[in-house]
Amino acid sequence: MITAFELGLIYAIMALGVYLTFRILNFPDLTVDGSFTSGAATAAILITNEVDPFLATAAAFVVGSLAGMITGLLHTKGNINGLLAGILTMIGLYSINLRIMDGANVPLLGQDTVISMMRGFTGVGWTSVAVLAAVALIFKLIMDWYLQTDNGLALRATGDNEQMISSFAVSTDRQKIIGLMLSNGLVGVAGAVVAQHQGFADIGMGIGLILVGLASVIVGQAIFGSRSVIQATLAVILGAVVYRLAIQLALNVGLNPNDMKLMSAVLVVAALLLPQWKGFSKLSLRRKSSSPLAEAAAPLTTSDAHLSKTSAEKGA
Repeated sequence: MITAFELGLIYAIMALGVYLTFRILNFPDLTVDGSFTSGAATAAILITNEVDPFLATAAAFVVGSLAGMITGLLHTKGNINGLLAGILTMIGLYSINLRIMDGANVPLLGQDTVISMMRGFTGVGWTSVAVLAAVALIFKLIMDWYLQTDNGLALRATGDNEQMISSFAVSTDRQKIIGLMLSNGLVGVAGAVVAQHQGFADIGMGIGLILVGLASVIVGQAIFGSRSVIQATLAVILGAVVYRLAIQLALNVGLNPNDMKLMSAVLVVAALLLPQWKGFSKLSLRRKSSSPLAEAAAPLTTSDAHLSKTSAEKGA
């Protein structure tokens, strides 16, 4: 169970990245299946070449960001559909990841990693869970802060109403590229930490990861709500933990590991259908802001007011 909590908190970093594109930008980005492995491959190959694990993890963020930038450029400058752009980048990353690792996997047994260094101080137990929870919260707080800045407000407004924000002379193309870079950078970091947690990087570790991210976002917000960005990002973290615990419980009761992807799909379907259940209606009324339209309305109003004020000041 400790391992399930640890993995849930690590995958929460990836889920925050998926939240950034799926909810904030309203962009169906499939790049994450490739950028997750890219982050893991980059960190693993650097660590085996005696690079500091923290620097290797930072390099994974850079590599993930580059993958997101490619998707963004294909979509904005190449006028390729966002879904197709993500698929093209994901497919291309498969070969690139094989090149990075010079094979299908890279073992990290016996190497100093971020996880081994942490466990050298905390051991394996609730203390290590608390450390990973603190790390996930740090990423959450940074995202909360960024989404309240001028650039963050422009990013949110781009996802809410692209035509409106364009009228304020904001480059929506640039905002999409920035959002995709930040999202896949977080995914790359998660991939690097997962590789260090499990002791190896593998070419297939990112397959179907988008489903894990969507499950974390949808399940978390269905259970814990999303009245504001601060609540929504917290719900994403909790959703990632709930997802991993559900997987662990399923394995404990004897579910075949080969059925994990099916279970993930069932969880997402259940989270989408639950709000339509009559018994759930009262709770839904209390959390109207958790619906996509209401969630979009709040940041849109804030962004609109802020940008209007900025335009007026410039005109003056």
